[in-house]
Amino acid sequence: DIIRTIRDPEKPNTLEELEVVTESCVEVQEIGEEEYLVVIRFTPTVPHCSLATLIGLCLRIKLQRCLPFRHKLEIYISEGTHSTEEDINKQINDKERVAAAMENPNLREIVEQCVTEPD
Repeated sequence: DIIRTIRDPEKPNTLEELEVVTESCVEVQEIGEEEYLVVIRFTPTVPHCSLATLIGLCLRIKLQRCLPFRHKLEIYISEGTHSTEEDINKQINDKERVAAAMENPNLREIVEQCVTEPD
């Protein structure tokens, strides 16, 4: 429910409407007392999607802000659905790279537009 309303950076649709994220792409496992591992596997709309890293960043930021419990978050591109999936997976799961990306005012503004709940 948390990620279904994230908007695509280029289109007026949500990631759910574009089938970039579905309920079956979310996995939650208990890894400790009141601590969970949340794994998201998303599918870009095209194998060369230039915004796949940005979509992963939006997923991470929205979940970090909204999950009501302690968690470890892993976000991946669904296997075989993107030409540079390995590089993007490394980037969106690297805390320092995510923090650096969110320091960029232009990028931060795009992420905010994508993750802000519609009125």
